[in-house]
Amino acid sequence: MASFELDREPPDQFASRINAVLPRDVSVLAVEPAPDGFDARRWATSRRYRYRILRTEQRTPFEEGRALWWPYPLDRAALDGCAAALAGEHDFTAFTPTQTEHVRFERRVLSARWVDECEAVMVFEIEADAFMRNMIRVLVGTMLEVAGGKRTAEEFAALLEGVPRERAGETAPAHGLYFAGVSYGDGPAFQH
Repeated sequence: MASFELDREPPDQFASRINAVLPRDVSVLAVEPAPDGFDARRWATSRRYRYRILRTEQRTPFEEGRALWWPYPLDRAALDGCAAALAGEHDFTAFTPTQTEHVRFERRVLSARWVDECEAVMVFEIEADAFMRNMIRVLVGTMLEVAGGKRTAEEFAALLEGVPRERAGETAPAHGLYFAGVSYGDGPAFQH
């Protein structure tokens, strides 16, 4: 979802014209008029993301660049416990870069869970009022440390109290992260 203002009516086949100049990995699906003053970012009440992890002993070219390949043992109950701890409002200072323009680090997580997409792929799904740069990737990297026995669930929960970034885990690679949708309160919900 993006918003912009035009000083005239959009031309015919506007989406096709925009797509002609966009890179191949970005595409406009539709162009629709919006209420005056609509701002796709500021009017959103929640956003949803997914982070995919390939859980196979050997990597597969079909998931290359689409999921984080993780051939190591994971404690699924630990992952579920970390996800459950995220619900509610917390200070996510530990989960965003130290060099940031953010001035408010509190975010309200509406839901967070680990699900099995298929036998080989597990997915972290999260919905919140807003996210900070790298927040989900640092959450995933830190949860993987808990699930691998490198830190405890209690240590993970303590990170939600606004501790410095260096106390959290590594940032997971970007290639497993997907935008899943945005909601506008009682208005429309858009999904990928």
